[in-house]
Amino acid sequence: MKLETQIREYVQACFTGIWIESFEPSEAIVSLGGLCQVEGWTLLTWDLERGIQPKLSGEDQPSNDPVSAVRQLARIPANDGTVLVVLRNLHRFVQSPELIQALEHQLAIGKQTRVILVVLAPCAKLPPELERQFVVIVHSLPDRDQLATIAAEVIGSEAELPVENERARLLDAAVGLTCAEAENAFSLSLVRSGKLEPDSVWEIKSQSLNKSGALQLHRGGQDFSSLGGLDSLKAFCRRAILRSTPDRHARGVLLLSPPGCGKSQFCRALGCEVGRPVLILDVGSLMGSLVGESEHRTRTALSIADAMAPCILMIDEVEKAFAGIGGKSDSGVSSRMFGTFLGWLNDHQTDVFVVCTANDVSQLPPEFARSERFDGVFFLDLPDSNEKNAIWELYLQQFDLDPRQARPSDDLWTGAEIKSCCRLASLLDVSLIHAGNNIVPVANSSGDSVSHLRAWASGRCLSASKPGIYRHMAKTRKTSRNIEPSNN
Repeated sequence: MKLETQIREYVQACFTGIWIESFEPSEAIVSLGGLCQVEGWTLLTWDLERGIQPKLSGEDQPSNDPVSAVRQLARIPANDGTVLVVLRNLHRFVQSPELIQALEHQLAIGKQTRVILVVLAPCAKLPPELERQFVVIVHSLPDRDQLATIAAEVIGSEAELPVENERARLLDAAVGLTCAEAENAFSLSLVRSGKLEPDSVWEIKSQSLNKSGALQLHRGGQDFSSLGGLDSLKAFCRRAILRSTPDRHARGVLLLSPPGCGKSQFCRALGCEVGRPVLILDVGSLMGSLVGESEHRTRTALSIADAMAPCILMIDEVEKAFAGIGGKSDSGVSSRMFGTFLGWLNDHQTDVFVVCTANDVSQLPPEFARSERFDGVFFLDLPDSNEKNAIWELYLQQFDLDPRQARPSDDLWTGAEIKSCCRLASLLDVSLIHAGNNIVPVANSSGDSVSHLRAWASGRCLSASKPGIYRHMAKTRKTSRNIEPSNN
């Protein structure tokens, strides 16, 4: 629902406290100004630098102090009609007891005077006294139609527009940017190449995400051809994503395996394979020192992912990301963040394909992997002989090594260990067998945990190598199931 429509409904219902969470305050004020002009309402704005604009009658000095500004609103007579007062960045001051008291008083008399307080801020930080007196509205980022309008306003001629089949890629690249960021990205593209191209837009988007700290944008050039094995997982994800429709979205997969079996590399290659950006969520960066800050950062990161749909959201080693669930060491912050993420996993309606990876399933609550949160839970086992041959060929070619030379014994090796052997052989200029003497397989260094993980996954997870349920045969210890070339 558009911002103007929501504001109109709340004002007509005489909600005297409206909090707009927006990263585009100027755009929001323009929208409110147009709404007031249509409805015949009066619009006042306040900020710390200029005070109330336009000045109230009888006001001698600018009301730079927020408490004084709110108190002056009581002087607006009841017969002036509906008045919207936009208070910018009030979240910086709203913990003041004096301001809380002034707001409570103004919200109460606003019913008679039709003075509506509209707080415009990038986040909703409400003290307990005001939580029930404000309704919170999220000012959505521009959609594709709005971005197309911005692009049309930036160009000087039709020749600067991309060809028809490239316009969708341009808008996909711009989704998730604010109006100002999109305008800057389009202008940068025109300066660089004389026309609108997605590459410059991706650069601006990547910078925008990096500033948030929680999300990173990955746009790699390697697709599934760079991964050995995992045939069933590849086919499942490719088919699910490419068959997604506006009313039927693929939800995602949970990948479980010992370390080094290529989970992270698969996530990155998946984006290139299906033509979607990969957002990497760093849960640790969501933690904040202030009360409620971690939960707010979590909601913000997920809302950015929603705005950038269609995309792939990757959370690596999810069991470590939400470590402390159920504990008291962080006053329940991890549990609340995890609850927010679980609720979003279950309820989000956007085309965001979530890929979570884990090395230790025992640290995950059972409700995490239930149906409708993920489309499938896959186990990536150690590679069998055919998969290891494919991985050797990939890395021998990548590191420009002689494929005819003898290889070391690779029983129970992962794809990461095969890559490490090839890299060391190239780096040290030694044979593969000599380089293999420096490799200690994780199946040996952490044999008990690998065996436990295999036993747990047997009968509970889908196999990443072939269709169907994963079954671990304890007697055939030397031939396992899955992997791809990656260093997880």
